[in-house]
Amino acid sequence: MAGAATIPAFLPMLPTQITAQQHFVRSLRIPIPLDQVESRGTPQASGPGHEIYRNSCFMIGPISSAFDFLTFYVMLTVLKANETLFQTGWFVESLSTQVLVIFIIRTRGNPFKSRAHPFLVATSLTVMTNRRHIAIYPFWNVFRPLFAPPAQFYAILAAMVVTYLAIVEVAKRGFLQVA
Repeated sequence: MAGAATIPAFLPMLPTQITAQQHFVRSLRIPIPLDQVESRGTPQASGPGHEIYRNSCFMIGPISSAFDFLTFYVMLTVLKANETLFQTGWFVESLSTQVLVIFIIRTRGNPFKSRAHPFLVATSLTVMTNRRHIAIYPFWNVFRPLFAPPAQFYAILAAMVVTYLAIVEVAKRGFLQVA
């Protein structure tokens, strides 16, 4: 957020938008204790596996930041975004990656082969649906004007999110081999 504030001539996301985003992300934490990940090599919070968690933060954090800056570039140069479109675009991109990365980091194995708890899937789908609607429906204008980005944005977003998730998966496999 600090780096983002130096790029455009306006706030990249308003406090109410950050609050809404954090509300959605926190709702995803509710079903996590119900999720049963394969027990093969699942590390404990302390001990030898502790390095895995630390390494994941050091690797995935910069990847996430790089994709945020890529979003800024796309919003400002490709889409020529004004303040409202920029804030909407970053809100949607950031929330999308925060929701979907859970399915990558929740398992040591292939995220497509490891079945998440149905409540985690349902909560994630609800958040993803609402993140799109928050940008469209007038009720959400309390979060200050977010609106539906152009279709071009969603095409670019889809490519960026898929790329982000693939890079996080590769990074995950890398730091799991080191540990």
